[in-house]
This record gives sequence, C-alpha cells and structure tokens, in this order.
Amino acid sequence: MPKFLQRRWHGYHTVWAFMLLLVLIIIVSIYNWVLGVTSLFLAGTLCFSMLQAELAFRRNLVEYINGLSFRIKRVEGEAVSMLPLGIILYSEDRTVEWNNRNASDIFSRKSLVGEELQELLPDVVPALTGSGPVKREIAKDIGILKDVRQEITVDDRYYQAVIIPSERMLYLYDITELVVLRERYEEEKLAIGIVMMDNLDEAAQGMDDQQRTSLIAKVASEITEWSKQFEVYLRRLSSERYLMLLNHRSLQALEESRFVILDEVREMTADLKVPMTLSIGLAYGAESASELGALAQSSLDMALGRGGDQAAVKAGQRLSFYGGKSNAAEKRTRVRARVIAHALRDLMQESDKVLIMGHRNPDIDAVGAAIGLLKAAQMYNVEASIVMETPNPSITRMMEQIKRDEDLYKTFITTEQALQVMTEHTLLIVVDTHKASMTMEPRLVQYASRIVVVDHHRRGEEFINEAVLVYLEPYASSTCELVTELLQYIHDKIKLSPLEATMLLAGITVDTKHFALHTGSRTFEAAGFLRRIGADTILIQRMLKEDLQEYISKAEIIKHARMVYDHIALVVTAPGMKIPQLLIAQTADTLLGMTNVVASFVISERPDGLIGISARSLGRMNVQVVMEKLGGGGHLSNAAVQLEGTSKEAEARLLEVLAEIEAKEGLFE
Repeated sequence: MPKFLQRRWHGYHTVWAFMLLLVLIIIVSIYNWVLGVTSLFLAGTLCFSMLQAELAFRRNLVEYINGLSFRIKRVEGEAVSMLPLGIILYSEDRTVEWNNRNASDIFSRKSLVGEELQELLPDVVPALTGSGPVKREIAKDIGILKDVRQEITVDDRYYQAVIIPSERMLYLYDITELVVLRERYEEEKLAIGIVMMDNLDEAAQGMDDQQRTSLIAKVASEITEWSKQFEVYLRRLSSERYLMLLNHRSLQALEESRFVILDEVREMTADLKVPMTLSIGLAYGAESASELGALAQSSLDMALGRGGDQAAVKAGQRLSFYGGKSNAAEKRTRVRARVIAHALRDLMQESDKVLIMGHRNPDIDAVGAAIGLLKAAQMYNVEASIVMETPNPSITRMMEQIKRDEDLYKTFITTEQALQVMTEHTLLIVVDTHKASMTMEPRLVQYASRIVVVDHHRRGEEFINEAVLVYLEPYASSTCELVTELLQYIHDKIKLSPLEATMLLAGITVDTKHFALHTGSRTFEAAGFLRRIGADTILIQRMLKEDLQEYISKAEIIKHARMVYDHIALVVTAPGMKIPQLLIAQTADTLLGMTNVVASFVISERPDGLIGISARSLGRMNVQVVMEKLGGGGHLSNAAVQLEGTSKEAEARLLEVLAEIEAKEGLFE
C-alpha cells in the first residue's frame, strides 16, 4: 500500500492524539477514578473501532487494486490484439513466437505461430542480419543491428515493416493508401516537351508552296494522332515546332514505345529525296514550369546536336536517348556556315591571341582543322597557336611533313606554354570534340573567358556550355570539312599553302575512309575546293600508308574474330596482349569490309593498361548508343570507349548492352 494511504490513519499525528488522550484520562483518574475508568473504556472502544475500520479499508483497497489490475491487463491485451498494425515476435531462428490479431489478418491466417519468417516475409529476412550473409552475433558486435524500415507487399497491399532486431520484434503498418497517393502524385507530375521537324527545309527543297503545305499537314496529322494515343496535349507553335504537355504516366508510355512516331514519320516520307525526321526534347522532374521549359529546350538542342531523328528525355539526373538510327541529314544550304564564319571572324579580331586545341591523342582530322583555323586567324594578323603535347603514332607522318614548314611548326606549343600565355582576352577554339574532359588540357577550358567549339560528333551529355559560339554539325564528315567551309566565308581572299590544304584534305580523307562513309555533296565540294588550291593527294597517300608489321599484327587480331547476332564481328584479344588504340581502330575498320558484317567491335588491352573498345558500323546500327551505355561516345558509325578491368569483363559488359538493345528496340535499323 502506498505510504500516503498508510499515513491516513496511523501517522504520527494519530499516535500523538491518542497519547494526549491517554494523559488526559490519567489526569481525570487522579481526581475521579470512576470517570477515568469510563474514559479509558471509551478510548479503547474508539481505538478498536478505528483499527477495524483501517483493516476493512485495506482489504477493500487491495480488492479494488487487484480488480483494476486485472481489468487493465485484460484491456491491454485486447488493445494490443486489436491495434491497427501487425505485431510479430520471432525467435532467434526467425520463427514466429507470437502475433496479434491484425498480423494474422494481414496474412489471412488464424495464427502465425511456428511459421518461418523466410516464408512469410522473404524480403525482410536479409535486414534481420544486417547484410544477409553476416552472422547475427558478428553483426550485433559491429553495430549493424539497428531499427530498419522497409516497404513490402503482401497480397497486393503495401506495408511499412519496422524491424527491431534487439527485441526480435516486427511491426507492419498498412500504407497502401499512402503508396497509391504517392504513385498517383508521381504519375501526374508535369512534363514538358518540344517536337520539331528538324529537316523541313531539306525535305521540302524544290517543292512549291502547295506541296510544302501538304507535306507539313501530313506530318502534323500523324503527330496529332500520336499525341492523342498517348494522352499528350499538343500545341502548335510554328509550322515546324510543337509544344507538348503531358504527365509522367504518359511520358513512361512514350519511353516504353521507344517514341515510335520517329519511325512512322520517317517511313511515311520515305519517298522523298530526304525523308522528314523529327527531334523531340522532353523534361520531367524540375520544381517549376519555367525550369521544365528550359530543360525541354536543352533536351531538344541535345537531340539536334546528335544529328536529329531522335528523342532526348531529361528526367532528374537521367538523360535518355531514343531513336537516332539514321544518319544526320545534310544541310544543303550554307547560311549557317556563313553566319558562323562571320561571328568567328569578329571574335578573332577582338582577341589578343587565339589558342586552338583538339582532343587528347589527336588524329589527322583534329590537327588538320586546327591548321585551317590557325590560317584564318593569321589572315587577320592575330597571333595564333596550336596546343599539342607529344604527337601520337597516328599523326607521326603528318607531323614529319609539318616540321618541314618551319613557320607552321613553330606555331605548335605545349599545354604549359598555353597556360602561361593565356590572358583574359584570349580566344580558345576547341576542335573535333565538345567535351572538356576529352580536350588536350581541360584547365584551358576552365580558365578561358571566350570559347568556340567546332565539331562534327553527335552531341553527348557532357558539353562545354560556356562556349560563346558553337558550330556542331553531326551531318558533316569531319571537322576539316566544317573548317574548309568556314574558310571560304571568313575571308574574301583566303590563301592556303599546298601543305595546309593537304592537311585539311587528309582529315576529310581519313574520317570518310577515302570518301566511302559519311560523305555528302558538301563533302565533295569541300574536297574540290582544297584540291583546286593545291592539296596534294599523293602526299596524303604517303602519310596514310600502312606499316607492314602493323598489317601483319592486324591480321593476327582478325584471326580471333567471331560473329554475334549474325552480322556483328567481335574480336577480343588474348589476355596480356597490348595493342595501341590506333591499331584497335584500324582493325575495326578492316572488319567492316568483310562479307555480311554490318558492325564490328574490337576489344583489347592498351599499353596504358586500360581496355579499349573500338566500334564501327555501316550505318544500319548505331554504335554510338552502344558505346555511350559503356561510358564512351562518338558517331553513329564510329565510336569508342576506354574501360578499366580486363578484356573478358569488357566483353561481358558489351554483350550485356547488345542484348539489352536487341530486346528493347533491335540492333539493326
């Protein structure tokens, strides 16, 4: 009994009261013993009555407390049993020892006692031991066993499982409504897109107004039907551009369909000399509509920069591409080349010096383009230099020819020299790449206040966004082709020495595989211009001659080729066999000349320890997409990647990517 109840009757104040009463009785007895005896009798009776009352109170109190405790325990058990959440207690061997009624209802059973958690909740069991294979005792010692929260599904309903390993207890909260609301919220999130007819001028060239209008209406009708099928709101912005408003659910459906509208429009206009193609830019996941709009435009720019005829989807940190199976349509008008040339001329004249830089391990195309732009700067008496480190084997013969021209050779400087001479007013021109990480010296890109990019590769996710002028045309055969066109507009009387013209023509020759691939009418026009001003084709042949030993080495590599997917030649060199990147690329090129080969992949260890993969195709297969999934990039028919690890691991990753693409959309166009 609590002490405050005990003090209620026989505390110190009660004892002192009876002692005082006893003293009074003694005093009364001295004067009148009869009255004293009577008082003593009455006091004893009172004391006895009070004692009996106290004992009765204590009995009643104990009975009350016992009854109340029983009721509380019964209600407590009933409350735990009826709680709107499942509670499971399990043993050390993860067998259910006790469960409340709600837990039984969750699994539609009368009782779960004796059931194995592995059978009831297979997704939860790994969390009970931290990382699965870790033993319980070890996990507890190193502090792995902590309260864990995990979402699970039982009979189409969602539950939040709260696991307390230290108590061997598991709670199950029904969160089905929350999950449904969350999924609905995600599905109804806004996405914005832009659809553009990316080659309308080229496709409609030669048509009169009526035919052009008919073509636009035909394509517009197809786009409208497609938008209705996928519940997309479509608003026409101009004759060749549309705004798309859709939710995430529709966006997912579009991605699952692999943006079939791209193929439908191309096939529908296949009878044209240049089939009509679309480019689509979509954005999802931004906080505001204005940010979504900017991301959608950026995605469209990305799709156009990669050659068009594809869709680019920016969803948070994820950037996905769909389509891109056709080569970029050649722009038959040179308006853009003239505009870029005049803008570049103004930038050169406003600069104190011009630095021209290509990618690491530069090839003939990068060096040739750099020489062409160097000449353009010199025509306006602007100091210009080409940034290059030690030449690699692929341009050895080219550099030997350049060394014979002392004035040209002394314009080549190292990256350290470039960093020293760079000022606030220096113009940096990046050629044959648009990725800062792939340039000869990324620090130059970081420090430069004005940057120009001239490139012919399909645009990747990484891009030099700080560039004040970008001339990126994936339709072009080479950067040298683009530079040759710029030279014709950048100065009225451009003068190139035979050696300089030869270097530019050599870049075009190499990238087109002697005018066999990626060639358009403008490619031959550029080559014709260079030939007229003195380009030496015999010198080009001497520079491109193959070494006999390299040819034998290439033949040895090709001996190990095998066919996959019927039309893909795959070579994986033996472990420990180190081959220069140039020879890997040349082997891939050679394999394309074999019968029934549509694409080729060559995998080998390089002298620097990395694994190099060179991919080539004849246009029916987009090898750029394959290499991008492995972390590389390139062109539709010419791409590469460098990986860490072994050749076997690289082969396994490549085959996995090929299988994924084949399952989703097919490898061949």
